[in-house]
Amino acid sequence: MAAENAVERLQDEATCPVCLEYFKDPVITNCGHNFCRACIAQHWEGTDTATSCPQCRDTVQQRNLRPNRQLANVVEITSQLSFQAPKGAGGGGVCGEHQEALKLLCEEDQTPICVICRESRAHRAHRVVPIQEAAQEYKENIQAHLKTLREEREKLLGLKVAGEERSREYLVGACCSSPAGTWSWEGCLLKQTETKRQKIMSEFQQLRQFLEEQERLLLDQLEKLDREIVKTQNENITKLSEGISHLSELISEMEGKCQKPASEFLQDVRSTLSRCEKGKFQQSEEISPELEEQVSNFSQKTIVLMETLRKFKDTLPSALESLGAHRQANVTLDADTAHPYLVLSEGGKSVRWGDTRQRLPDTPERFDSVFCVLGCEGFTAGRHCWEVEVGDGQFWAVGVARESVGRKGGISRSPEGGIWAVGWDWCEGQFRALTSPATPLTLSRAPSRIRVCLDCGRGQVTFIDAGAEAPIFTFPPGSVPGERIRPWLWVAWGTRLRLCP
Repeated sequence: MAAENAVERLQDEATCPVCLEYFKDPVITNCGHNFCRACIAQHWEGTDTATSCPQCRDTVQQRNLRPNRQLANVVEITSQLSFQAPKGAGGGGVCGEHQEALKLLCEEDQTPICVICRESRAHRAHRVVPIQEAAQEYKENIQAHLKTLREEREKLLGLKVAGEERSREYLVGACCSSPAGTWSWEGCLLKQTETKRQKIMSEFQQLRQFLEEQERLLLDQLEKLDREIVKTQNENITKLSEGISHLSELISEMEGKCQKPASEFLQDVRSTLSRCEKGKFQQSEEISPELEEQVSNFSQKTIVLMETLRKFKDTLPSALESLGAHRQANVTLDADTAHPYLVLSEGGKSVRWGDTRQRLPDTPERFDSVFCVLGCEGFTAGRHCWEVEVGDGQFWAVGVARESVGRKGGISRSPEGGIWAVGWDWCEGQFRALTSPATPLTLSRAPSRIRVCLDCGRGQVTFIDAGAEAPIFTFPPGSVPGERIRPWLWVAWGTRLRLCP
């Protein structure tokens, strides 16, 4: 059986991946793959000198094809071994039960059988065909499918090349201001974030100027209305005082008139009655219609402005999202996930290494071997950021982890383990991105505060030196899976981390 398997493997190695036959005049490309000369020529028909390998898609030069004489010898030996199969086997091998050549294919069971199997109860009622005829028929079907698959692959390859070209044009356009010889992915990303930062700052500066102008106008109008109202009230008080004084004099005079004898009282009585009627005080309006209209207009303007501000407040998150900004997340640490050696502050805003192991319930959520803690918050969509003060600690790492990250036993602090982070390792004496293997990072200064930026839509996480506003490391788009992602911290001996407000 082992010899048969070895022969089968040898036959596979001697088979062209294009025509699925033994190699005829085999040639080798500069990427190390072999094809029949006629097959590769037909595949490249109508293309320029530079084209792609049918197997690995690497760019190869047609003129660099070299005959593979050693492989031609192997093919010749393989074909001789095939001819040494049992007579009449037709290349189908030997039946393990009857030791007869496998000449037939049972179409119902899809298995090669010998003539004795054909007459057995297991296959007597089944339709069978000669094995060579079946092989030729299936080979033709496979060749037809291969043609379609190759066409689909070429179509997808064209789309991929076009997409890469568009991305390259976008990146080059975004970084065209970089000095010659200084372009880099990090610099390009920094340029894009700086452009977005400037756009956000400009928009908010204009908004601040508008609000300050509206505030000044409304306060000026309100002060003017205050003065008008106070003036009207003072004038009314003065008129009331004058009316009170006039009425008091008239009352005294009339009371004296009524005490006189009738003959004297009746003298000029009509004039007295007329003076009484004219003496009635006409109360002035507290606020004139013009002033009421001004107050109404001012109130209406205030209502409109406040409604605008309310709408702006409601749409601010989506506006920031459209500008590509990350929303500041209020992260707190989840005590139920903290390793027993980690001590959390009362508000869950800081974590430090403790000297002794705490007696805490060993729940499924708690890390029991790696000194980790997760944030309470989880993110599945949008862009979010938070900052962690690392100080001068020697054993720490900050980043994100998927919800399903392992909690028990040893876990890999890398994307393979569901963690995307950067950190400082005192043993190695270097700042590293926790890739697999870890990537040493050369920074001009050791960061004391790190901003973690999570883009759920792109599946990307970026780390920035918040003090210098300089990029540290970015896990490329698509690195972070589309599941619930939580903040993640690792703290060891004598180190303390704090979440910035």
